[in-house]
Amino acid sequence: MREKFIEQILVRETSSRGGLCWKFTSPGTAGVPDRVVLLPGSKAGFIEVKAPGKEPTAQQLYRHEQLRDLGFQVFVLDDPEAIGGILDAIQGA
Repeated sequence: MREKFIEQILVRETSSRGGLCWKFTSPGTAGVPDRVVLLPGSKAGFIEVKAPGKEPTAQQLYRHEQLRDLGFQVFVLDDPEAIGGILDAIQGA
């Protein structure tokens, strides 16, 4: 299973909850998460999408820590079965 396939499911599931799942890029800042998820009620989270079994790089983990230190939720997603739980966590924040 490829990362792109997992991303497509994430986008679809986010949309089904009335949210947005934007591809997140930050020119000049490497290692930022792949997606920013925006859900009704001003709920937001960042998601690093990986192929099954793949781990984030050291630089990605550093960016995740920066975002968490600012109070944002950051998730690593490598299994489409985890999407519902991640979206639930973002909505419950």
